[in-house]
Amino acid sequence: MCGKRHKCSFSRLEVVLIVLLALMIAVTVALLVLHFLTQENSSSNDYDDPLPTQKPTNGVSGGYLLGAGRADCTGPVAEIPLMGYANPDQVGGGLLTRLYSRAFIVAEPNSSKRVVFVSIDIGMVSQRLRLEVLKKLKSKYGELYRQDNVILSGTHTHSGPGGYFQYTLFWFTSKGLIKPSLDAIVKGIVKSIDIAHQNLKRGRLFINRGTVENSQINRSPYSYLQNPAYEKSRYSSNTDKEMVILKMVDENGHDLGLISWFAVHPVSMNNTNRLVNSDNVGYASLLFEQEKNKGMLTGEGSFVAAFASSNLGDVSPNTKGPFCVNTGESCDNPQSTCPVGGAAMCMAMGPGTDMFDSTRIIGQNIYSKAKELYANASQEITGPLSSAHQWVNMSDVQVELNATHTVKTCKPALGYSFAAGTIDGVGAFNFTQGSVEGDPFWDQIRDQLLGQPSNETKACHEPKPVLFSTGEMTWPHPWHPDIVDVQIATIGSLAIVAVPGEFTTMSGRRLREAVKSEFDSHGTAGMDVVIAGLCNVYTHYITTYEEYQVQRYEAASTIYGPHTLSAYLQLYRGLARAIATNTVQDLPSGPEPPFFNITNFTLVPAVTSDRTPVNKKFGDVLQEVRQHYRVVRASSAKNFLENHP
Repeated sequence: MCGKRHKCSFSRLEVVLIVLLALMIAVTVALLVLHFLTQENSSSNDYDDPLPTQKPTNGVSGGYLLGAGRADCTGPVAEIPLMGYANPDQVGGGLLTRLYSRAFIVAEPNSSKRVVFVSIDIGMVSQRLRLEVLKKLKSKYGELYRQDNVILSGTHTHSGPGGYFQYTLFWFTSKGLIKPSLDAIVKGIVKSIDIAHQNLKRGRLFINRGTVENSQINRSPYSYLQNPAYEKSRYSSNTDKEMVILKMVDENGHDLGLISWFAVHPVSMNNTNRLVNSDNVGYASLLFEQEKNKGMLTGEGSFVAAFASSNLGDVSPNTKGPFCVNTGESCDNPQSTCPVGGAAMCMAMGPGTDMFDSTRIIGQNIYSKAKELYANASQEITGPLSSAHQWVNMSDVQVELNATHTVKTCKPALGYSFAAGTIDGVGAFNFTQGSVEGDPFWDQIRDQLLGQPSNETKACHEPKPVLFSTGEMTWPHPWHPDIVDVQIATIGSLAIVAVPGEFTTMSGRRLREAVKSEFDSHGTAGMDVVIAGLCNVYTHYITTYEEYQVQRYEAASTIYGPHTLSAYLQLYRGLARAIATNTVQDLPSGPEPPFFNITNFTLVPAVTSDRTPVNKKFGDVLQEVRQHYRVVRASSAKNFLENHP
């Protein structure tokens, strides 16, 4: 301690310690500066310099943050109409496979840019479903997950519960809006995104493509033949046989997930089925996940495999083709009718002995090709993320066909052939595919019950004979949507085009070409373009203008008229241009879709309280097995009590 008469001085040891402390501070500051400079350069490389394009090896660095999640979305499996075949008699009566929502998140490591792709084992995504999901995501994550960067895509299984629509047309076969069904799907989607969000880790993406054989046919070949000869000559098949897969691995090369896009209808299970299931593409998902999550129960394990829908509008898995079930002769004709029994007898069959076997065969084919492509994927996806979205009034889009000719879309309407159904699931009464004229009998019934279509609507939809003018029917709510989502998300060189319905084979080809051409012409060449089907809102089918003229089922279900495809080509070109030129922020968001104040409007009777006999409980065996059996007989309980599923 310094006294009053002496100057303060430091010992030699104290001086040495002070010098050492100063040196340590200087070295620490230098290291911190060097660290941040290095991190800044690394961050810059993540965005500006493409990562190596070789196959991942041990210890590689990832270019993105990747997350995958899966959650159950099955909902009620009994006494609820199944969604897909529009058959009010097809009501759930049990469970074959559970339904899942499979979510994938791709994020830039040092920014808030993200893309979310969700494939759900349901018939299609409804507008009400999407709005509910976005609302819940906003309450959890703020503006991180939004309408522009979240894609919701239905697999299009025809064996999932219905009742999750807010537009009146879909209430007829689904018997209204069924809250337990809607809530289960919303909860499953949000939970799958939550899991993917929680699982985000550094990783890499790889793309691969290959041909799938013996798994599809065109169910409207007569329509396909109407397309220009020069266009058809460019393709070897009247279906898209190419599968595109996206492989996800972590920074050490460990498997995370798979998304496969392939065009095929999940209708191996026909309209006599009563068991809730995910059909052929869902079976492929289960096979892939069981392979990667060894030792885990179905629906468990970290690896997630989604087999998503694409331009499947005219593509059937029933590869034996259409035959008259009463005579065995082919009914592959423009009207899909049989000499005896008419259209009701014309049905397509799958490759198996029954619908369960056909589901297994097609699912196995798809899985096997995806497994091969996944194992050999070596083309890496790199580059920034972007997304563009608009709401569009599809009932009034002005379409510039060329410099001198402008046309427009129509108010929604369904044609006569809509009621005929398809060779995968026939309709009712005496309706046939290829109807270009109405029927006075049905016109009169319609006019009395629902009102007559306006002359404007009838003229706009020609040559479609209008059966239901849904765009002019508004009680108790609009029957069809006017406001529709269009959306593109890009992950480096991959563009995912999210479409609100079922594009036919040639429609999908034209859309992919239009989007790719737009990217090419604005300095973003070499984009891989995939179509994700049944996204965000359901608007039935989208045929080419030429296919529309012969009015088979898909054309009669092209609800915005003959120029629907041209309108979408124009709209998606605009989205691609905005992404390529970095002007997404200048896109008008468009008119927001309605959210009708419907909480639970259903004709499905409430489930009565389950009760057991006196002194019994659920699970009790009512009739025991015998104490002794011959060796050739299996032993099992014959009867036991069970509650409503």
